[in-house]
Amino acid sequence: MNRICIMSVLISFAISAAFGPVIIPILRRVKCGQIVRDDGPRTHLKKTGTPTMGGILILFSVAVTSLLYIDEYPKAAPVLFLTFGFGLIGLLDDYIKVVLRRSLGLRAWQKFACQFLVTGVFAYYLQNYTDTNLILRIPFLQGRYIDLGAWNVAVLFFIVLGTANGTNFTDGLDGLAASVTLIVAVFFSVVALGMESEAAPVCCAVAGSLMGFLLFNVHPASVFMGDTGSLALGGFVAACGYLLEIPLFLAIVGLIYMAEVLSVILQVAWFKLSGGHRLFKMAPLHHHFELCGWAETRIVALFSVITAVMCLIGLMGLK
Repeated sequence: MNRICIMSVLISFAISAAFGPVIIPILRRVKCGQIVRDDGPRTHLKKTGTPTMGGILILFSVAVTSLLYIDEYPKAAPVLFLTFGFGLIGLLDDYIKVVLRRSLGLRAWQKFACQFLVTGVFAYYLQNYTDTNLILRIPFLQGRYIDLGAWNVAVLFFIVLGTANGTNFTDGLDGLAASVTLIVAVFFSVVALGMESEAAPVCCAVAGSLMGFLLFNVHPASVFMGDTGSLALGGFVAACGYLLEIPLFLAIVGLIYMAEVLSVILQVAWFKLSGGHRLFKMAPLHHHFELCGWAETRIVALFSVITAVMCLIGLMGLK
């Protein structure tokens, strides 16, 4: 399996790197330009028109690579399903926003309903067609689990939807979501290899695709992943957590995702409770640091280093 995983990384990286110069001009020609909100950081106004929906490049490289190995490793199918399921929701949202020029994209209830449906199919498949256990392994306590019975499915919905939207909120700076998720994908690759899980080639394929995507997404970005990419990556992270039976570890390795989504929740709640005051200068959290004068590259580096440290802690928690 080690050789196959190495090949997955290399093939996916090669596809992503090679097709970037092909897909980006196409996105530019069909006018898939980023629409920057006036109420965002002023430094982002110069990004207006940069091609978005670049998540297509990530999904394409992962799909082609996975097709080479899915017959040999069929148990990885749930990870691919949730990744592409959420990716298609993001693609529809991006299409409405940037191609049809409807700035709000899918309505909040429409997006949530689609995510809920995809998550429901994922949960049903895990329970009825795999031997995956939905009980929650407790980090650092070898052999200790939390079994909530019928509530395990409800917790799955909470974790999957929370992770997907946390990853979505993390996508706001050049290279941020891709860098953070690349490190998380490497973590899952190591864990999957250690467990001899069939998810390993897919984890490696995602890592390779993100390496290639970052060639075009680092500051100054020539393409953004859009919801197509960020929701797909959120689905990937959540699916890996469950297929490897370590969903509680997402709170450790996905600390940045959790911080981003919590910053939005706290900002809205505090704004309403305090009569118009703000807890952060702007939410999600990375925008707060921007308005404090931090450069994008510094924020991306900080969040990436934090993720790397948390992934090492996560590996310790598996012992």
